[in-house]
Amino acid sequence: MSKAIIQTDKGGPEVLEWREREDPAPAENEVALRHTAIGVNFIDIYVREGAYPMMTLPGTPGMEAAGVVESLGPGVEGLKVGDRVAYVTTAPGSYSERRVMPADRLVPLPDDISDDTAAALMLKGMTVERLLHKTAVATADDTILIHAAAGGVGLLLTAWAKAIGATVIGTVGSEAKAQLAADAGADHVVVSTKEDVAERVAEITDGKGCRLIYDGVGKDTFETSLKAVAKFGHLISFGNASGAVPPVNIAVLAPKCIALSRPQVFPYIADRADLLETAENLFAAIRKGIVRSDINQTFPLAEAAEAHRALAARRTTGQIVLHP
Repeated sequence: MSKAIIQTDKGGPEVLEWREREDPAPAENEVALRHTAIGVNFIDIYVREGAYPMMTLPGTPGMEAAGVVESLGPGVEGLKVGDRVAYVTTAPGSYSERRVMPADRLVPLPDDISDDTAAALMLKGMTVERLLHKTAVATADDTILIHAAAGGVGLLLTAWAKAIGATVIGTVGSEAKAQLAADAGADHVVVSTKEDVAERVAEITDGKGCRLIYDGVGKDTFETSLKAVAKFGHLISFGNASGAVPPVNIAVLAPKCIALSRPQVFPYIADRADLLETAENLFAAIRKGIVRSDINQTFPLAEAAEAHRALAARRTTGQIVLHP
């Protein structure tokens, strides 16, 4: 027996309950893990609320974690008891002390990557790696707009885009967060509660706009992004932090010949070879200091509801990690 966060209904943070449950044995090609660190992401909120129908109720949220292999099911190769591993998955369930996972979804952790770093960065870091190198290939010649640049993904996007050599414009919601975005490498920081973002982008770019816009905010920023994107630019809407973007008449893209994408990381890493390649690219960026785990908030796993409240209220910066 072990404990996990379990919800029996969709709703607010109050539906997250700390309960005891029986641990299943690993089946063929599965591995039983003891979690050591668990990442918290906005997608967990969407799943909890039912906006993303990815979890059968009663269920346990959570998409990423690091841990230690405790036992192997039949047919597992390349792993052994005691190995340190991490994962991201489309199947929620990481808010738990123990879990069974398919062996081919696990990434072995190098000695120089800590459990907390892996739990904090696997989903966000691999998302950023794909956004910058696959969804659109960012270059040193680009001017890029990154919304919520002081958030968990925003800080990583800002730092990695700057390492590529791009000119980065970051938006933030407060003066306090402006310094965080600047420290991450943003060349220009726009406080969206005090300034008109599209007007500032026009000033910075001499009216040209940004070739690439990374928008993880959604409803509140989509119209601004349309105004700020350059002719022949690419608007990449990858999150719904403020709510889902309303239905869009694609004719609005025509005047500037805008490309619009709505990516998520999971299709990019569905094949194991792509998963391992993306993880290794992330680990290399961590080693080079391009991205780092800014774990500014940790919570006991039993207090996952409070972590959700803090994230939804924008009281957090960097990454959040839960400890069993």
